[in-house]
Amino acid sequence: MELPTRYDPKDAERRWYDFWEQHDFFRAEIDLERSPYTIMIPPPNVTAILHMGQAFNLSFQDILSRYWRMRGRTVLWLPGVDHAGIATQNVVERELAAEGKGRKDLGREAFVARVWDWKRKYGDTIVQQIRRLGSSCDWSRERFTMDEGLSRAVYAAFEKLYKDGLIFRGKYIVNWCPRCETALADDEVEHEQKTGSLWHIRYPLKDGDGHLVVATTRPETMLGDTAVAVDPKDPRYKKLVGKKAVLPIVGRELEIIADRAVDAEFGTGAVKVTPAHDPNDFAIGQRHDLERVIVMDETATMNEQAKHYNGMDRYTCREKLVEELKQLDLLEKVVEHEHAVGTCYRCQTVIEPYLSDQWFVDLKAMAAPAIEATRSGKVRFHPERWSNYYLSWLENARPWCISRQIWWGHRIPVYYCDGCGEQMVASEAPDACVGCGSKELRQDEDVLDTWFSSALWPFSTLGWPDQTKDLDYFYPTSTLVTDRGIIFFWVARMVMMGLKLAGDIPFTDVYINGTICDETGRKMSKSLGNGIDPLEMIDRFGADALRYSMMTLTSEGQDVKLAATKFEMGRNFANKIWNAARFALMNLEGNQARTKLDDVALTLEDRWILSRLNRVVEEYSGAIEAYKFNEAARFIYTFAWHELCDWYLELVKPRMQNEPEKTGALTVVAHVLDKTLRLLHPLLPFLTEETWQTLKKTVTLEDAAESIMVADWPIAEESRIDPEVEEILATLIEITTAIRRIKRTKGVAEGKPVEVLIAAPDAARLARIEEHTDFFVHRAGASRVTCAVGLARPDKAVAEVVGDWQVFVPLEGLIDRDEEIARLTKKIEEVTGHLEASKARLANESFVSRAPSAVVEQARTQQADLEEQVAKLQANLDEM
Repeated sequence: MELPTRYDPKDAERRWYDFWEQHDFFRAEIDLERSPYTIMIPPPNVTAILHMGQAFNLSFQDILSRYWRMRGRTVLWLPGVDHAGIATQNVVERELAAEGKGRKDLGREAFVARVWDWKRKYGDTIVQQIRRLGSSCDWSRERFTMDEGLSRAVYAAFEKLYKDGLIFRGKYIVNWCPRCETALADDEVEHEQKTGSLWHIRYPLKDGDGHLVVATTRPETMLGDTAVAVDPKDPRYKKLVGKKAVLPIVGRELEIIADRAVDAEFGTGAVKVTPAHDPNDFAIGQRHDLERVIVMDETATMNEQAKHYNGMDRYTCREKLVEELKQLDLLEKVVEHEHAVGTCYRCQTVIEPYLSDQWFVDLKAMAAPAIEATRSGKVRFHPERWSNYYLSWLENARPWCISRQIWWGHRIPVYYCDGCGEQMVASEAPDACVGCGSKELRQDEDVLDTWFSSALWPFSTLGWPDQTKDLDYFYPTSTLVTDRGIIFFWVARMVMMGLKLAGDIPFTDVYINGTICDETGRKMSKSLGNGIDPLEMIDRFGADALRYSMMTLTSEGQDVKLAATKFEMGRNFANKIWNAARFALMNLEGNQARTKLDDVALTLEDRWILSRLNRVVEEYSGAIEAYKFNEAARFIYTFAWHELCDWYLELVKPRMQNEPEKTGALTVVAHVLDKTLRLLHPLLPFLTEETWQTLKKTVTLEDAAESIMVADWPIAEESRIDPEVEEILATLIEITTAIRRIKRTKGVAEGKPVEVLIAAPDAARLARIEEHTDFFVHRAGASRVTCAVGLARPDKAVAEVVGDWQVFVPLEGLIDRDEEIARLTKKIEEVTGHLEASKARLANESFVSRAPSAVVEQARTQQADLEEQVAKLQANLDEM
């Protein structure tokens, strides 16, 4: 059965993915005779559209899933999506805004129903896109963080943590997003350095004896000041401690206090204290029992406490307030100031520190077991350096604010009785008050942070809080593949929750993949407009090409610089494998070939390719298991492209046409092709299935399966690894390549015979090569080959060094010396002209400063290439 001339990814991908799903090859069933391998997908947001970072991450997961499935493990790759509280609510609110409505116009119940309608309509988009990559997830187990089972787990977890004293409610300063009108955890605030202003404001002393100057970056919050603080060791202010200042505009008396938290080097060394609008001031206020005056509402609009600024936006208030201070001669100066500004990770609105009642998890109390799990090696990070990053966060863990003032999400399972004031925490809604029996109960208005339900993902998806068979078999899971950006958000919290609630670590290994950047090194993002659509790349190059290219470009967790052209390497590799398989299958067709090597007389090249195959099985498998994916890609590329396609199939061609040798040659070809396709399957799932199914119909396989994805993974046969044979063939190939290179660079026609002299390093290695000199006759066009130890370079011969061997090719009579010198001279002049133009371009400051960085970098690379070309041409000319 012959393969088509060209590989058609679109047809193969659709056909084989349907085949895999229809035959339940992705489904994981409990099998006590097999060890499980469990990998949980980091659930993408239900609002998400597949981006290149996710495609990158999913490719690693699928490689691991397919590898371990072929190794005989029961593989569960569990998929699902996250309800993404703030993100999803924002999407639906934008829809409502287009209709001239807000969520409050609908009311809570109707709004939540509207979000569920949106989820049913659009929530499957990301799932279908994940399939396009070839992801072998068990779709029968697909979960949603707000489905019935996972919601039950969330409420059970909250109740358990509350009863164990790990969840508490309190009035604290939180990160508040005025746009989303909700609290955010520290990790959900993105910080960036910005140039702002530092306003120096005079606060008059109550006794009329002058004034005190304070510096602030947020003058609008001064309306909520309840003290002025100084460093207790600062001699400038010692006499003022205990006195009072008067708050400008408002007239409130402010005690001047001494507190160790004040930095005497910041501003004037005296700071305004606003306990309701700054976390550091809140702590000072607690120590000194200060009043907390809130001057803004949830939308960052000034309230009645702000006097005549009531109703103004915070920034309008700032502008007007500063102007009033000038008029009152209370603004001493304004200086430029660099500082970190926190913004909402979802809408990029500047965060307002805000005093409000919120629910918290005491992470400090949960951190110790999670720290020990990593230090003892139970939870391992790859690359290992990320474990220190993770541990440093755990060692300094702060209370986690888990309440959100939105409507979409898991509503906090706390119930209040207005009759007697009883508060009840229960995973199921109580029928009546436990205190007075009243049925008039109301549930807490807030919902839980999305990351709370995500932290339960590894075990809630397996049936927790029930002790299910799935939980017994598949938990702890095996590997988590994720991005460094959510080590704190997700990884650390999963470890803490797993240990606390499920009684064990959630996974044994964490692979932190790199970040996808554009070719200039900038992280891909919507705002920069520098992203590459993975679905477009799949349409253009095929899913296998996309997967393979990304694996070759990554280096153990390092960031990846990516351009659309980089996927050409994956397409070229896929085409190379396709063409090699097609050639092999054309010769295998009708020859009743098999893959079993028993009783086959093996030639030198057969022994070599079998040795290399078995060595690569060891190296490639080891690299995958060590999470060194680019090494794995390099091992299989070198073997499949160079050793199998470029050399072995060329070496074996004559024997495939020669009847006495045909059977043995075709048997080895079939065996090696079968094993190579199996090795390639995790990287190129679609192409390998297409070619392997044709191979299965053409030859008798030793262990045929319904699909290559459930076929046995090759096991290295140590007895077939032969270092001596590998050294012999490597030397023959390198010398042949050197001869070909000499002919090409010196203008000798490819088919023109040349005399070859080879100087061997020692007699032992000479003996191994001497009997195979016909290799150079057939592969390099040698007319005569002379090998000897210590052979001197003949007159007018070109030399090439191959390791500790030397290769000489006399050129006299092969080329016209004067003609070749003229050709090289002309070529040097031509390339030098291009080089000078390139140098002039890069010497132009206007070009270097104004052109896009990618264009400048490309020009520098081009100049380096031209310099290398000139150097090589000049070396050839000197040699002539």
